[in-house]
Amino acid sequence: MAWVIILRDYMSPSRTLRRFLPLVVATTLAAPTSTAFSAEASRPQALPFCPEDTSRLLAQDLGRRRAVDAGTPIDISSDDASVDVGGDAKVKGRVQLRQGDRQLSADEVRVDTRNNGVDVNGNVRYQDPELRVTGKAGHYEAGAAQFLTAEFQMLQQSSRGSAGAISLKSDGTLQLDDVFYTTCPPESVDWRIDAKHIDLDTAHQMGVARNARVRFKDVTLFYLPWISFPTGPARKSGFLFPSLGSSSRGGIQLSVPYYLDLAPNLDATLEPTLYSRRGFDLAAEMRYLTAHGQSSIDANLLPHDGVYGTARSRIRIQNVTELPGDWRLRIGAENVSDASYFEDFAQGADKTSIAFLPRQLELSYRDDVWRSGAVLRNFQNVDRGLAPIDRPYTELPRLYASGQWHTGGSALPIEYGFESEAVDFRRRLGVQGWRMDVMPQAQLRVEGAGYFLRPALAFRSTTYQLTDTAPGVDTSPRRNLPIASLDTGLLFERTAGSNGKRLVTLEPRLMYLYVPYRKQDALPVFDTGLPDLNWVELFRTNRYVGADRVGDANQLSAGVTSRLFASNSGTRYLAATLGQTVYFEQPKVLLPGESARGRQASDLIARAELKALENWSVDLGMQWNPHERQSEKSEVRLQYRPEGAKVVNLGYRFQRNQLEQADVSAAWPIANNWNFYGRMLYSLKDRSTIDQFAGVEYSSCCWGIRAVARNYVVDRGGRRDTGVFLQLELKGLSNVGTAANAFLERAIRGYSPTSRNR
Repeated sequence: MAWVIILRDYMSPSRTLRRFLPLVVATTLAAPTSTAFSAEASRPQALPFCPEDTSRLLAQDLGRRRAVDAGTPIDISSDDASVDVGGDAKVKGRVQLRQGDRQLSADEVRVDTRNNGVDVNGNVRYQDPELRVTGKAGHYEAGAAQFLTAEFQMLQQSSRGSAGAISLKSDGTLQLDDVFYTTCPPESVDWRIDAKHIDLDTAHQMGVARNARVRFKDVTLFYLPWISFPTGPARKSGFLFPSLGSSSRGGIQLSVPYYLDLAPNLDATLEPTLYSRRGFDLAAEMRYLTAHGQSSIDANLLPHDGVYGTARSRIRIQNVTELPGDWRLRIGAENVSDASYFEDFAQGADKTSIAFLPRQLELSYRDDVWRSGAVLRNFQNVDRGLAPIDRPYTELPRLYASGQWHTGGSALPIEYGFESEAVDFRRRLGVQGWRMDVMPQAQLRVEGAGYFLRPALAFRSTTYQLTDTAPGVDTSPRRNLPIASLDTGLLFERTAGSNGKRLVTLEPRLMYLYVPYRKQDALPVFDTGLPDLNWVELFRTNRYVGADRVGDANQLSAGVTSRLFASNSGTRYLAATLGQTVYFEQPKVLLPGESARGRQASDLIARAELKALENWSVDLGMQWNPHERQSEKSEVRLQYRPEGAKVVNLGYRFQRNQLEQADVSAAWPIANNWNFYGRMLYSLKDRSTIDQFAGVEYSSCCWGIRAVARNYVVDRGGRRDTGVFLQLELKGLSNVGTAANAFLERAIRGYSPTSRNR
């Protein structure tokens, strides 16, 4: 290490010259150069969902900078200096020391040339890109430093504190004795850690405290002989803070999670939970990520439920792996021990209304032409009100393949190809067997500026090989039929408003469809249904979803769309659609239990999305029955959202003979640092509340607390659950309580917790 002492003129030139002329103006002492890291760590893969990768790469960069700084000369400037007989230099009066990115100032500095160190006294101030320290005295050498009775501030993490002694190592480790640590501002220390000893790794943003007390508002929350905590976004193994909650179905519950940072692309969380009414539950979650895929497993095991009387469990597996040669493997499976599991443990009516849990294994191939694969799929039924004959079939397997080609560069731009599948449907009750479906097709695509014309032909052939049929029923039925369509549309646009600031479009569309009638009553119904009528369904070639029925058609679908844009930015202010299908012949093909239409036209579909002002939006949708002059379905959504933390929603949903609901939700600041949250989902048909909650939150710069009370329906019988949730967040340390952000985002449309007022 090289020492360079430069004596600058802070006093009169003549006095400075007389005092410093006898001195050596620049003294260089050779010493070995030390490094912060003996070897550079290998670069981890920068993968999504691995936030610590960025932190570790920053740590490597910081280590390289510190290694460089440790070998650079130290520049000391002052208005007074002296050299003793032994060669030590003593500098006083506004002393400033620099070495690379490090800066050190004090009233007095003594350079120990024998030990290559610097002693500082009086108004000591130290700063580097990560740390700022003020104290009474200290020692500095080769990138390391020690300070006594000092205050510190972590510049990248907004944390600070004070200590009786601070030791800064060249690798960025900070050792603190008799210390308090907080992320709160000096004028309001609402929470703090008081500890005998704390180690802070500024590079990896981690802290470890020993003999520590976590205090909030001068009240000791708990004492821990050892606690590990992050000082930044990086992950680290260790206990997370416990969570406390209560509900009418589970009683008081206490969870103590433990997090395992196993690798940059692998982590796990174990969360044992004690329910006062039900017993002990162990939850576990593991996530794995590679450059070619991602996996997750989460599970719960309650060996004995004191209310239910038996063991309860749940497991879910998700995996997506990109294989060589455009192949992909996808696994998704979930299972619960009983049909009441979600009613007892899921939080919210949206979870307790789950009817089926899918299990699926899929191997697929996809490129510019081909799409093919094999699927194994079945379902666990968790709807106790569903009859066995109505439960979904198991598919062992579903094989599919399709190809698409085009005559590129030809005078006739034709697209042609095929779709096909073969499925083996299995179920304990009812007809079983194979279904093979093949449909070659061709389409002429004539397109230009403002128009398109797409005549198309297809031929669909479906064959069955059935078992467990009724006596005398054909076990090998089949269906063959052609499909012809002509789809065409126009696009008109013009400028509007002052100086042409608006762009208005008018987009009419027509599609004629002809499908001859084929009697299909003898065909089984494995996976086919009638979807909701919407804009997309108006222009499909089959009014059913699934291959068991192909609707006969001699019809014309007509629709029009109009949009209003900002000419300069493309922002859409308005989008409105209107469409209907006219039947030249009455459709005859029906599903079991489906009523004949007996009308010359379908219901009228209308939808409008309006952004009238910057913060307002309106979404309107309706399915109107012109024959009976009444609405079959309607939906209205009104939102006022000046920012993510301020949002008010009003909604109305109607479906004839099924539901009629009103929905009101809001998140809004009500005072300085105070926010309100609430929602009510009310069934007008049943004259009862489905889900309701209300809560308040106080959020300052270093801590926050949220309280939410909730009551909601948990099953079809109308039973309800009531819960109270409390969350205390010590920002920069961790949180105590039940995490509510994800719940609030689901329940309040447009709410964003990252935009809360601080």
